[in-house]
Amino acid sequence: MATHAIMMAVMLAGAAPAAAQQAAQQAGSTVQQDFEAATALHDKGDFAAALARWQALEARTTKNPRSRALVQVRKGQTLLALDRKDEAVAAARLGLAGLPASDASLRGDRFTAFVTLGRVAEGSLDYASAAEAYGSAEQLTDVPIEQLIALRGLIQATTFIDPARADGALTRAEALVASNKADEAVRAMVKRLRGQLLLNQNAFEASRAASGEAVKLLGGLTTRTQIDDVPVRSNYAIAALLAGKKEDARRYMAMTGAGRLSKGSFDPGPQMKVPECGGEAGLKPGDVAVVEFSIDDDGVVRTSAPVYAAGGGGVALEFARAARGWSWTPEQVTRMPVFFRNRVRVELRCSTAFERPSVGTYLDGELGNWLADKKVAMPPMASGSDAAVLPQLRAHLVAVEAAQGREALALVPILHQLIHNAVVGREETNALARRELAIAVAHGAPPAARLAIDIMIWPTALAEGWKQDSQVRVLTAGLASAPYAQDPSARSALRLMIADAGRQNEQRARQLLTAVGADTALPANHPLRVGALVRLASLEQDAGNAPAAAAAFAQSGLSARQCALVDSAPRFLGVNAGANQFPMEAAQWGFEGFTTAQFDVSADGKVINQRVVVAYPPFVFSDAGMGVVKTARYEKSYRPDGGLGCGGNVQRVKFSMP
Repeated sequence: MATHAIMMAVMLAGAAPAAAQQAAQQAGSTVQQDFEAATALHDKGDFAAALARWQALEARTTKNPRSRALVQVRKGQTLLALDRKDEAVAAARLGLAGLPASDASLRGDRFTAFVTLGRVAEGSLDYASAAEAYGSAEQLTDVPIEQLIALRGLIQATTFIDPARADGALTRAEALVASNKADEAVRAMVKRLRGQLLLNQNAFEASRAASGEAVKLLGGLTTRTQIDDVPVRSNYAIAALLAGKKEDARRYMAMTGAGRLSKGSFDPGPQMKVPECGGEAGLKPGDVAVVEFSIDDDGVVRTSAPVYAAGGGGVALEFARAARGWSWTPEQVTRMPVFFRNRVRVELRCSTAFERPSVGTYLDGELGNWLADKKVAMPPMASGSDAAVLPQLRAHLVAVEAAQGREALALVPILHQLIHNAVVGREETNALARRELAIAVAHGAPPAARLAIDIMIWPTALAEGWKQDSQVRVLTAGLASAPYAQDPSARSALRLMIADAGRQNEQRARQLLTAVGADTALPANHPLRVGALVRLASLEQDAGNAPAAAAAFAQSGLSARQCALVDSAPRFLGVNAGANQFPMEAAQWGFEGFTTAQFDVSADGKVINQRVVVAYPPFVFSDAGMGVVKTARYEKSYRPDGGLGCGGNVQRVKFSMP
């Protein structure tokens, strides 16, 4: 098997589990024989049967810690293939704990365990933990194929959280492929990763050059498109566009296969909603990201990953997480060939219609106020990226521990910065947050200050704490617990967070937000009450209940100029969108797509402040979509309080060839 095929098989191993079957221990079989049998079942994709074998072997090896650890490592692989990720992490961790690091003969098994941990974390968009795991895996092997497996994951993760580390890892990967005569597909993968890193460092010309080399290694820009061609051609197109070479960009984008379905179409999904600006990630209207995702047969997005972001790696990851909540109808899925449901890329911006106040920021403020009352000096915020700041924070922590002891209240603000650092992995974040909470509780922290820490503990206890059902479960348990249920600020904060996490359950979200808005223990202008009413207005607007949306927003005390909330929105008169609005380059290549634009309407009926929030394919129709929307005309409207007729309107524009 070729190097590339072997590497991809290890990286992407996984198939639908076969029907479960009991694997009874064969009379007289040795542990080694059963181990080999379980391995064979896993390798042929019979994961349910393999898991039964591993579980039986666990019971047989209770008196041999080394053998039991080996079984747990392999069991972790199988659990991952079955998509039981929290169990996979637990098994891999147990295996690592039982494999002596000093035993060189076990390096391959330790490598396997760390790759399992890396794959779980990468799939969960926990790039800090992924970087830790893949970095550990790389140190355990001198086999080129295995080194490249670890380096691929390390580069993907650190591109968005620690670009300097990604650059070093890429240098090592480039040296490996040069010295081992790797095949063209492997060399193309490394060039693609180099191009993506350069893209996110705003080195657009250098990114275009690296991505162009990857395209050549895969056979050049031809009309024949394989699945591996899609990301490298797309990366080239994005870099070319951002470098100002629009014609070149659209030509390469067309050759990704995007926008060129011979049958059917790729239409926006009914739940393809962008996140509101603000929120926990602090998204800004100027932030833009390109996200890649895949749609399963049931119409649900199963995987997503960031490709590019103007605004930083945190922005990219936030949009990639948002894509996990999208879905398409079964009818739409049947119109999309399987090829076009893999590695779909869209351009995204946040919505300004209902800018969402951050609950976490409020709670952090409560923690800061309590520390100030305790006369705890807040350490100066170090400047630079999270990766650059992290060593300074660790050194400061050690210094304060040495001077004041391990239980000193002065450690809390340092620990709090550490748990919010994007380069700190999930498991370390959980341990640091637990330590911070213990110190805060010992010194009498009030509920809202404690909650600022607990909301970091609960999700980081799970490998897939980002999932909506997991978030709702742990936050709901917190809401029912002391001291939060009795504290107005804490319970209101938790209700808002549960509503955010479980927004798809509209009835439950509406009940929670209404409860916060009606909580008489909160002042009328309390930020959590305002936040609840803004969210409630957004929810009612989505449900088509304009009067309820307007009423909720009016209670917030904010200026309600959203088009859905004004007493009578300006009437739409028409749009002047002729054939000249279709981009010439896209027409030449038979290219189709869509945009969703957000805009305001001035008092004289003109469209202003137009911006694209969703575009498919990325950047191809963005300008044209805004051009179409800009030609729209509305009735003039009298607004005594200002010149804006209404804001935050949304319009979708679809570009189709005759």
